[in-house]
Amino acid sequence: MPGPLALPDHIRAFIGAPGRFATLATLDPDGAPRQVVVWYRLETDGTLMINSANGRRWPANLRGDGRVAMAIADPGDGYRWVGLDAEVVEIVDDQAVAQADIADLARRYHPDDPARVAASVDRFRTQQRVTFRIRPRSFHDHLTP
Repeated sequence: MPGPLALPDHIRAFIGAPGRFATLATLDPDGAPRQVVVWYRLETDGTLMINSANGRRWPANLRGDGRVAMAIADPGDGYRWVGLDAEVVEIVDDQAVAQADIADLARRYHPDDPARVAASVDRFRTQQRVTFRIRPRSFHDHLTP
């Protein structure tokens, strides 16, 4: 299996910036598209990590068909965004790993609110979680200098 697409530095910087959410598109079993807004983390190897509670439709979709499209917008300027065509390369059902991943995401998205992070982590502990590692296959960007 080939490694992740080598994203240019300006795309990695944009995707890796704090405060951005990804809109994730998956395919329902009947082929209909489904979208959801998710937390994510850009990994050092160029993959993206996302996490969900089991039982939701979109994680089930990713288990059945690992193709995914993502759009990541600049929260301050919706005209600046990056689109990714990607595929799931790993599904992590190990609860210790999945719980650690969602706790890391909570800290990433609420770095200045430890009480909110703690409350989120407590809530997540009551859920069966799953982590997906996603490898970009292509990208297009709408980032103007």
